[in-house]
Amino acid sequence: MPEGKDKRGLLADLDLFRKLRADELDRLVAFTRWTQPKARTVLFRKSDPGTSMMVLSKGRVKVCTHSEDGKELVLNMFGPGDVFGEIALLDGSPRTADAVTIDDCELLVLDRRDFIPFLLEHSDASVRMLEVLTLRLRHTTQLLEDVAFREGPSRLARRLVDLAEFSGRQVENGVFVDMALSQQQLGNMVGMTRESINKQLRLWRNEGLICWTRGYYTITNLEQLSKI
Repeated sequence: MPEGKDKRGLLADLDLFRKLRADELDRLVAFTRWTQPKARTVLFRKSDPGTSMMVLSKGRVKVCTHSEDGKELVLNMFGPGDVFGEIALLDGSPRTADAVTIDDCELLVLDRRDFIPFLLEHSDASVRMLEVLTLRLRHTTQLLEDVAFREGPSRLARRLVDLAEFSGRQVENGVFVDMALSQQQLGNMVGMTRESINKQLRLWRNEGLICWTRGYYTITNLEQLSKI
């Protein structure tokens, strides 16, 4: 067990399990196990069997897929207190995307063979699991709408704002995104070429909206970028 970490407290803080009785929560905790993968570890790949869901205690994880020519599309990112991997867990089907750690992580793992019988016995937890899945569906729908209806600069602005919310911290000149991303990676996230990303970022830098160094971005006018 990672030092100072409490399985019960982590699960109790999740909306999914918040209304469970103490004895029910204790039973669920008994099924879980810790794992501590290093940064850039592949937790599972697309088409792998869906055998477990995971709760992040420390670090960040990205869920992504790749085109035939190797371009990466980031579908979602998760931080401490988030649950992921639950979709394949419920139906037992293969994973629909890759999950890769961004940082050194601490994860609480719950296996399907233990979790499904628990859900069948606890209807409240089943309903809340549906709520989690609905949020995932809404996020995916928004991603598809962005690709279909938004112009490239709008998609890029939205992703930068999302990154600021997910991994940003306030600094003297704006919001610093504490995650290194190359312009190619940004392009892969929003369906733009690296050259288009470079051109747009330079334009926004000249307008005082953003600055960057060595792959780290600081949003200097979050309000204006949000309007874009």
